[in-house]
Amino acid sequence: MVIKKPSDIKSSEITDKKVYLARRTFMRGALLTATTVTTGYLYRYLNPPTLPRIEGAKIADVVKPAPEQAASSGFTVNEKLTPFESITNYNNFYEFTTDKRDVARVSRGFVSRPWSVAVEGLVNKPKVFDIDDLLKLAPQEERIYRFRCVEGWSMVIPWVGFPLSKLLEAVEPNSSARYVAFETLYDPKRFPEQNGGSLDWPYVEGLRMDEAMHPLAILATGLYGEALPPQDGAPIRLIVPWKYGFKSIKSIVKISLVRDQPKTTWNIQAPSEYGFYSNVNPNVDHPRWSQATETRVGEYSRRDTLLFNGYAEQVGQLYSDMDLRVNF
Repeated sequence: MVIKKPSDIKSSEITDKKVYLARRTFMRGALLTATTVTTGYLYRYLNPPTLPRIEGAKIADVVKPAPEQAASSGFTVNEKLTPFESITNYNNFYEFTTDKRDVARVSRGFVSRPWSVAVEGLVNKPKVFDIDDLLKLAPQEERIYRFRCVEGWSMVIPWVGFPLSKLLEAVEPNSSARYVAFETLYDPKRFPEQNGGSLDWPYVEGLRMDEAMHPLAILATGLYGEALPPQDGAPIRLIVPWKYGFKSIKSIVKISLVRDQPKTTWNIQAPSEYGFYSNVNPNVDHPRWSQATETRVGEYSRRDTLLFNGYAEQVGQLYSDMDLRVNF
């Protein structure tokens, strides 16, 4: 694979967050003409919470696949990036709050160092990884992925991370491992919503082994070239771009390789609404709303939802023998 060092990347090939931020003065005037219905969002957009800064927050040595390789593999999309401020001020993270526009405020001050991730189960080399050791497993790459939430909103996000397969290869799965189970930190003192009963805690998720080993599945450690802020799942989260966003479990502390299909939080909560696979599929409606269209955050019009979120060429073969209306 051909990769570029940061010094080799032309400025025309990247979206500079500073360019976006420099436009805010102009956008203030335009946005202030919005209706009162958008007042709450407008206030937070123009007055975002100060993002927590941690030591070493800038991710060093981020590399990008060569453009032709990235496009053919699905590691990038030729679409407008969602602004950094939207990505960090409109979030689902129920451990903090169920209010998408308040997660950044509630999570402010969350400390994600020190942090460790235990990888165990049906493996030959179980290990507890310090987060900094995890970052050494593979080069940190920027992957520009579509990201779609089951509620019908979507983003295009420049994630920084490394393939989940690199971590799994390091612990040497044995032949009995068929699934990968994930678990979020359980700490009600740091996650206020874990003191209540909105969900069964801790948050858990799972993938089939071939899904977990697919090159599109990554463990994300940053976005826009910076370390993940708390509201986006610091310090490490799963990203599976062809699945709905709730599969992308945040603030991971344990990964287990198992024989049987693991339980997942939303499938436990509402099995008729949230299946284990949760692949983006415009032809399978949620019981309470259509999944045929979506709205990109920052836009007002709706667009057609793409099968597998637009990654059918890369992942469709994983499900060629399955009825996706049953295995939703």
